[in-house]
Parts: sequence; C-alpha cells; structure tokens
Amino acid sequence: MSDNKAYDIIIIGSGPGGYVAAIRAAQLGFNVAIVEKDKLGGICLNWGCIPTKALLRASEIRHMISESNNFGINVDKFNFDWKKIVSRSRKVSEQLSKGVDFLLKKNKVDIIKGEASLSGVGRVIVKNGNIQSLYLASNIILATGARPKTIKGLEHDDKFIWSYKDAMIPKEKPETILIVGAGAIGIEFASFYNDFGTKVTVIESQDNILPSEDKEISKFAKKSFEQEKINILNNTTITNIKSTKSGVVAEFKDKAGHKYKKNYSRAIMAIGIDANIENIGLETVNIKIENGKILTDKFNQTSEKGIFAIGDITGPPWLAHKASHEGINAINYIHNPNISDHKKIIPGCTYSRPQIASIGLTENKAIEKGIKIKIGKFPLMGNGKAIALGDSEGFIKTIFNSDTGELIGAHMIGPEVTELISAYCIAMQLEATELDLFNTIFPHPTVSESIHESVLDAYDRALHI
Repeated sequence: MSDNKAYDIIIIGSGPGGYVAAIRAAQLGFNVAIVEKDKLGGICLNWGCIPTKALLRASEIRHMISESNNFGINVDKFNFDWKKIVSRSRKVSEQLSKGVDFLLKKNKVDIIKGEASLSGVGRVIVKNGNIQSLYLASNIILATGARPKTIKGLEHDDKFIWSYKDAMIPKEKPETILIVGAGAIGIEFASFYNDFGTKVTVIESQDNILPSEDKEISKFAKKSFEQEKINILNNTTITNIKSTKSGVVAEFKDKAGHKYKKNYSRAIMAIGIDANIENIGLETVNIKIENGKILTDKFNQTSEKGIFAIGDITGPPWLAHKASHEGINAINYIHNPNISDHKKIIPGCTYSRPQIASIGLTENKAIEKGIKIKIGKFPLMGNGKAIALGDSEGFIKTIFNSDTGELIGAHMIGPEVTELISAYCIAMQLEATELDLFNTIFPHPTVSESIHESVLDAYDRALHI
C-alpha cells in the first residue's frame, strides 16, 4: 500500500451531493479530494434524473406532434428513430459528466479514481486495479448513493426483466411492458413508453399510485394516465416473474386474493432503492445504522465525529436536490460548527405527462397532526395561458394553517408544474402567510397565476372560478 497526501476533506462519491459538497468546500478554502469509481456525476446524472428527462422530452415532442392538428398544423406522417432517442439521452449525460469534471478541476478539487472504503476515523483506502492507496482526512463525507432495490424471486436479469438502467437503453421499443411500482420512477417510465405506443401496465401494492403524494393528486393522476390508455392495477402484488424465450411471464395476486398470470414483452422493476452502505468500511468505525440507512444529525454528521453522510444513504426522500443541500449543509458546518440550524423543506417532482409536484404537508398529514387547515384549489382549465397552450388538464392545491395563515403545503398536477413549485418553495422558506401571497403580483398570462388563484380560493377570494 502506498501512502498519499492528507486532505482537509475527502468525499466518497461524486453524485449531486458529493460534487456539490466538494465545490463548496473548495470555495471555503479547504483542501479537497473526491473519490469516484465510475463516471463523475453519479447515478443521477448518468443513469437517473438527467437521462430520463432527456427521454421524456422526446416523448413529449412525439405527443405534441400527434396533437399538432389541434393547432392548425398538419403533420400527415411522422416516425421516430428509437436508437437516436436513446443515443441523445446518453449524450446529454456525457456532456454533463464532462461539465462536472470541468467544475471540479476549476475549483482545484483533486479527483481520485477508484473504489473507496473507510479504514478507521480519518483514513480512506482507495483501490484502483492492483493499486491500493491510503489517504488521510480531517473530515470525510460519505456520498455513495443507492442502487435499485431487489426482492428475492423478483430480481432483474438485464435481459427481459429490467432495472431502471436497462429501461433507459433498450435496443428496441417493446410492444408491451409491465412496470412494478407506481412511485415517481415507475410512473415516469410508464409515461415515456406509453407516449411511444407501448402498451403499459403498472401495478402498485398500495391503494394509490404515487403514494407519497396528496390523495387528490394521486387520484387525478390515475384518471389522467388511464385516459391515456395506461393500465393501472392498485392493491395488486406480483408473486413471481421470470423471463421466457421472448419476454416475461408474471404472476399476480389482487386485493381479493385472486391469482392470475400474464405475458409481457418486458418488465421494469421500480420497487425502490437500497442505500450503498456495503463495502465502504463502516465496520472500521462507530457509525449508527438503522433500517439500512446511516443515521445523521441535523448537520449530517454521523455518530462518528468527523464523518458525515449525505443523500440516498441517509434515507428518504431519495432526491438529488436533497443530497446537494445536505452536502452544502455538512460543509458549512465543518467550516463553522457554531452555525444555527435551519428548516429543510424538500419539494418532490414527477416528470410524467401530466407533471406532478409538491412540497410540505399533504391534506391527510396535516389533519393527522391536528392542524386546522384552509385549502384552496384552482383548476388549470380556468387559466388563460394553459388554455392557449392546449394543456389545461390539472389543478393547483394550496394548504394553510387556518390559525396562523402559514403556508404548510402545496400540490399540483399539470403542464410544467415542476417549474412552478419553486414559487411555493421560496414562500415556505420565507415563512410566507396568506397575506404575503395575496399581495404578490403574478405576471399575466402565465400558468403561475393559478398559484395566486389557489391561494385566494383558500380564503374564498378566488376571482376566476
């Protein structure tokens, strides 16, 4: 083993949590290294957030062309190049991975290639082929991310039973596809494949699709997807699945206990993720783990002083922006341990068609907490810009604490709501009340005016419904 230099901070993993933390640390004058065994940018940039959005953009364009006659534009015939769609998605990821490399080098962050593991407090071993090196650091940040969850008997086989990685690089479009799990990942793939003509079936063991969303949003989403001919089976479990010579055969059990089989061209296992906590040397330190995730304090420090954990390995929500925020949070604490705590309100987005976005408490969660609430809703069919876009399906729902006027939740479904949700993010961070939002001037004509109308509706002041 060769001995190498010491750093102020070593970060293990270069995903959206790791590389952002490295850049912030460098900005504060720390001597920083980041260790990555694969491509810079992690799963999100290479196999998650970014390439899936590139694929979904292609499906959106395909849908828009199919609807062009409604706008007076006649496109008699059109087709698509499946290989080019997939290829463009990969090129987008490669471009951004190179961008991360540029940013790290610009900020003078040392990039160490290899597989890293802890070797006690302040010690990191990196293996790269036959070479093994030891690095020392005053602080270490674990940002190793997560991988697709596997359940015995329901494993993906990289042939006909796909993980999300396989689903992003198919050689050809399947005729039929089964998607197991109706969370954000499953629903996004359902939307993508359906828009390209694949017959899609989604199964979900719970009562609602997108079970973490507000129930009204989930029900509206299900209705929208079913209108688009996506077959959704709630309260259904998959008991067995296996590849055949030409596809897969799946066995199901519904809520009533009825069992049946069906054949599909392909299947996507979208049943969640598991944190990458194995083989990173946790046994060499005193870090508390619970239910497969690393426990941390409000500044993302583990039970072992000087070792931090951020992103997916700390548990849900499994979101890139959460990881980035936690990375900066940890670095700022390392820089100044006397900084004060701040609230963390994390928005969630699903980039299907229609899009879904939310932040804060759902209606049910607020009621469970015993909070008296006021709710405002505004349908996008009452919004001029949405009608002009030809995309007025959806609504905005806003939840206030009726005693204080505090904004405590917002939920939306419709065109580009993943962009609109940021308005609520800022409002909640600034602890805005109904009066602040009443007096905010929203530009016309924009879909964002629906936010204003939803707020007004909570207090019986809506103008356009």
